[in-house]
Amino acid sequence: MKNSTFLKSLSLSLILAALSPCTAAVAQGDEEDNAQSFEEDSGYREIELFTRILELVRQNYVDEEKVTYEELIGNALEGMLAGLDPHSQFMHKPVFEQLRKSTGSTYEGVGITIAVKKEILTVVAVREDGPAARAGVLAGDQIIRINELSTQKVGLAEAVELLKGKPGQKLNLTLRRPANKDLIEVEMVREVLQNDTVRDAHLLPKSITGPYKIGYVRLLQFSASTATQLAERLDELEEKGMEALVLDLRNNPGGLLGSAVDVCGEFLPSETLVLTTEGRPEVADIIPYSTRDHGDSKRSYPLAILINQGSASGAEIVSGALQDLRRAVIVGTTTFGKGSVQSIMPTGSGTAIRLTTAKYYTPSKRTIHEHGITPNIIVSLTPQEERQLHKWRRRTELDAQDREELKGFRDRQLSRGVDALKGALVYRDLEKPAPQSKSAQAE
Repeated sequence: MKNSTFLKSLSLSLILAALSPCTAAVAQGDEEDNAQSFEEDSGYREIELFTRILELVRQNYVDEEKVTYEELIGNALEGMLAGLDPHSQFMHKPVFEQLRKSTGSTYEGVGITIAVKKEILTVVAVREDGPAARAGVLAGDQIIRINELSTQKVGLAEAVELLKGKPGQKLNLTLRRPANKDLIEVEMVREVLQNDTVRDAHLLPKSITGPYKIGYVRLLQFSASTATQLAERLDELEEKGMEALVLDLRNNPGGLLGSAVDVCGEFLPSETLVLTTEGRPEVADIIPYSTRDHGDSKRSYPLAILINQGSASGAEIVSGALQDLRRAVIVGTTTFGKGSVQSIMPTGSGTAIRLTTAKYYTPSKRTIHEHGITPNIIVSLTPQEERQLHKWRRRTELDAQDREELKGFRDRQLSRGVDALKGALVYRDLEKPAPQSKSAQAE
């Protein structure tokens, strides 16, 4: 009886809340049209249906432990958000807590980013220093099973829950590799990973750059400190005489949108438009202009950006914007194709929702979502070369056998990027005025 009274009260309060914004509309315009609109989307019938089914399930389901209000309403919210698009989700307390940890200086996991692509749970990016990379997982792999549980009917939120765990715990994955359709079984152990995002800033060896000083820096993702860290590394390379730069965004799954915009601003004049958005006016609070203040620094040197199928979201914003603005040459393979913005909205009860609030496009309004960014110079790597690249980035940690395997390894995407920059530097030198001879100066 108490439950029935509670549900009626809940239903009434929700219905009144749904009716309130519509009341003013009824008083304006044509009453008949407004009445019809009111009936179509007032929420009255649907809320009543929801509360009726909620109570039917609670009274009749065989397992009473599974039908608490918290459990049922949490599952309903999860389904509601999942039905919108693959990136919106209701985050239960453990998932929201894991998200907050992942934006700190460290996080626990296996070092992969996942998403749903064409209704299949897919690995977007793999950190080369994580357990997944050491087990042989590659960006683009499709996850078929997680610890023997089929992912065919597993949502993104549940998959995240299954993948996370305490350091030291084992995780088994069954993967399908689209390149050759092979099924692969891998085992890894979860661990604590450092969340630094700017790696390997150095001048490339003269054996591949020739007479030019070409720098290299890699961004693992876009966090709050990424642009500042990148600026510091660029200052150091510029002091060493850097004449051009390779910016490696391969397997960068994105991160904070504002950080990606700030990274663009490192290579553009202030107030340059770097993306366009479409979304609800009340939530579209994205600043789409570069706002970085470089002081006396002018980062106008030639720039090459490396991308692949594991480059997503923020990495696509940076590569697409600098490509559109003819500020960089893009090398590699077509990116993942995630062109939407998710806002995290805490509910105040330890849970939160991740909601798609905008879609973004390049400055020329090219569509990124489900299309990706196509490079100016297309260079693909084989699965074997992808694995070797992961190992090469961890070369200081490898044993003698792995180091032997890497002898003669050549990163073809990096080489093509360097070749493009060398061409730009040669052209720059040709444009310089020829030095005058001593006789000409005397005259």
